[in-house]
Amino acid sequence: MKTKCLIIDDEPLAIQVIETHLKQFSDLELVATFEKPLEAFELLKTEKVDLIFLDIEMPILSGIDFIKSLSNSPKIILTTAYRNYALEGYELDIVDYLLKPISFKRFFKAINKYRRFNNDIESESIINTEKTNNDHLYVNSNKKFIKINFEDILYIESIKDYIRIHLSDKSVITKDAISNFEKKLPVSFLRTHRSYIINTTKITAFTKLDIEIDNKEIPIGASYKNEVIAFLKDS
Repeated sequence: MKTKCLIIDDEPLAIQVIETHLKQFSDLELVATFEKPLEAFELLKTEKVDLIFLDIEMPILSGIDFIKSLSNSPKIILTTAYRNYALEGYELDIVDYLLKPISFKRFFKAINKYRRFNNDIESESIINTEKTNNDHLYVNSNKKFIKINFEDILYIESIKDYIRIHLSDKSVITKDAISNFEKKLPVSFLRTHRSYIINTTKITAFTKLDIEIDNKEIPIGASYKNEVIAFLKDS
């Protein structure tokens, strides 16, 4: 199911930038855009929206006041040209805070953060069997839990019902779906193919067809191509 998105910003150019970024994601659907937040209220009465990109500094009604007036609010990613609003935004428990001009790389991180927020319930069940931390996690392999530092991962490869985690000095096989494992990874990891996830900090070269890591050519799948190439060009 696609995530339904709404953009509210009094600057047409800012709306256009977010629209362009959103087009790179096949799982995100733009429902509407508004330059006046009061008009967005009417749509929210009848249309289910999962995620709002909301400008803070707007005439008549600010983004902060807009959030406070909502009941059962969708997830919010705040956007603004002013850094001093960040603290107030985070106090409202928003997903992320984007400073204009918004690069695709920073936008991509915000979307991944939303995806993790949206999968909290499922993530809790995962953590019951595989313990995670900010810089590492433990995976069950050969009846023991092995510590994997995120910075040591080169890429992850799907093998039927298992995944192989390729590290700088070895590889570890564990039973898991690659889509589940993807949710446990920090934002520096990128899905490039139905069978591959890469650590973007380990890339040595790339083309429109594949990415090179540690002399291994990792394919870019057709359904991931736009998102991957846009991310790489903005890095």
